[in-house]
Amino acid sequence: MKRLHIHISVDDIEANIRFYAALFEAAPSVVKPDYAKWMLDDPIVNFAISSRGAKPGLDHLGIQVESESDLSDINRRLSSAALPVIEQKGTACCYAESDKYWTQDPQGIPWEAFHSLASVPVFGAKPELKEKVETLSTSCCTPSFKETIG
Repeated sequence: MKRLHIHISVDDIEANIRFYAALFEAAPSVVKPDYAKWMLDDPIVNFAISSRGAKPGLDHLGIQVESESDLSDINRRLSSAALPVIEQKGTACCYAESDKYWTQDPQGIPWEAFHSLASVPVFGAKPELKEKVETLSTSCCTPSFKETIG
């Protein structure tokens, strides 16, 4: 199964948790001081919010997959769109360790395809992955496209 992923930057995490919990009629499955996530089945979406100092609004979109083979298939699709793709293996972001591929659509909206491998205790760092995490921009965990894709 593939799940649409939406990540929104917010300025008030508590007010937004209340709003989205009411909208989805569900409590978030993950709540941290700067992050919340709903894994919904109706609609089938991984919906996340974070207050990490980024401008409030859409942070990025994505597709979450359940296997490495599904991730390879999505990477193939992203690559066929003729836009550069950034690979991140074993990266730590949003309290999870994941393998990912990133691109931007023609409007500049970041898109990620990812397969989550494990939970991690902090938003964007695992000691053994610190070097990889430091290359990320200040928004959620989006790579710096200005240097790589721009």
